Amino acid sequence: MKTTVLKLFAVLAFIATGTTFAQSNISGSVVEVEKEVKTTDIKIEVEVDSQEELESTFTIEDIQELIDETGAGEDLSFSIKCNGEEMTNGLKASMTYEIKGNTDDRENFIKSIKKLRKAAIKYYQSKN
Repeated sequence: MKTTVLKLFAVLAFIATGTTFAQSNISGSVVEVEKEVKTTDIKIEVEVDSQEELESTFTIEDIQELIDETGAGEDLSFSIKCNGEEMTNGLKASMTYEIKGNTDDRENFIKSIKKLRKAAIKYYQSKN
């Protein structure tokens, strides 16, 4: 019985030693991996409750930066939801403006965003 236990112990010791020395040593190695981040199909939705919130939430420059990071031929969507006062039927009034475009025509898309922003500001000014 003792010889069987000794043989079993010897086999386990041999396996443990072989496994330990068989592992590859990768310390000191540097593996460089190139990663490319690609932004596609941008959809921006803004929901505000007041003119002040609208004016402080985003700038045209912020939107321009996002669009500039997007590749050619990608779809773009931008919407502003202006929340209003509660109506007599208990529902909250709101107005939503939305435009869709493509990165191939960035300048016109930005012009449209400027128009939407102005229209949303006028919406709140008409409520006062």
